[in-house]
Amino acid sequence: MVHTLVAGDLKAVVWPGRGMLIASLRHRQAELLRRVEDLEAAAAGGKTAGVPLLYPWANRLSGLRYTAGGRQVTLDRASPLLHFDERGLPIHGVPWSRLAWLVTQATSERLTARLDWSAPELLAIFPFPHRVELAVTLGFEGLTFETALEAGAEGPVPVSFGFHPYVGLPGLGRADWRLTLPPMRRLVLDARGIPTGADQEFTGFDGPLDGVQFDDGFALTGPPASLAIHGGGTAVTIELVEGFDYAQVYAPREKDFVALEPMTAPTDALTTGRHLREVPSRGFFRAVFRIRVDG
Repeated sequence: MVHTLVAGDLKAVVWPGRGMLIASLRHRQAELLRRVEDLEAAAAGGKTAGVPLLYPWANRLSGLRYTAGGRQVTLDRASPLLHFDERGLPIHGVPWSRLAWLVTQATSERLTARLDWSAPELLAIFPFPHRVELAVTLGFEGLTFETALEAGAEGPVPVSFGFHPYVGLPGLGRADWRLTLPPMRRLVLDARGIPTGADQEFTGFDGPLDGVQFDDGFALTGPPASLAIHGGGTAVTIELVEGFDYAQVYAPREKDFVALEPMTAPTDALTTGRHLREVPSRGFFRAVFRIRVDG
């Protein structure tokens, strides 16, 4: 079952029963999301599409073992709740289609749902009991995501989740899109896409995507921050408002999308512990981003 949000010229479709996936975001009937043509196939294959929540970690882990929150975890490669990249590394946590959300509020402009991280199969992957609330609100300027994590009484909960918005511009080829990125710190990655711990100055980018590609992780130099594509009178901006101190920019040359991905921690933070935040027992963590649309 889907839920439709409407505000002015914008319409969003949310799949609460399938991981609170944003399956569509239209501006004046033109689709702004990408990889939404066959969502059933994406769900069956554990692939990202539209705007999925990447939980409990975004991007890759460097192996099947990690130590975080005072616990040592060994992942079971045979688990149906894991997905792996082409190198065999666990990626994006539990596939979005396998996360069971309970809707707690639904109106024509806002949908709120709760995820209880307490089932044994979930704790086998991420052994930190907690609760997550996700509120998606559509306003006249865009779609706002508010994620609130409440730690259980058992101890701290590491925070390493993110989102993966696939966006594009209607009526224009990729070569005519313009990408704008703010000054940040570019994370140095190894051949697997795992940060080495070093970073480099990145002075920003503002130019056409023709002949340009990105697959890079960044540390923000200070919130809030905005990453955008624009062209043909339309701009789609990912505004990192609160709690997201990292971002992944994925713009493969041969694809008609750009992924501007808010992240609460750098890739592989569960393994390395680098810049990994932990929510204390009974504590709270909040993160907010917005997909702003200007036309």
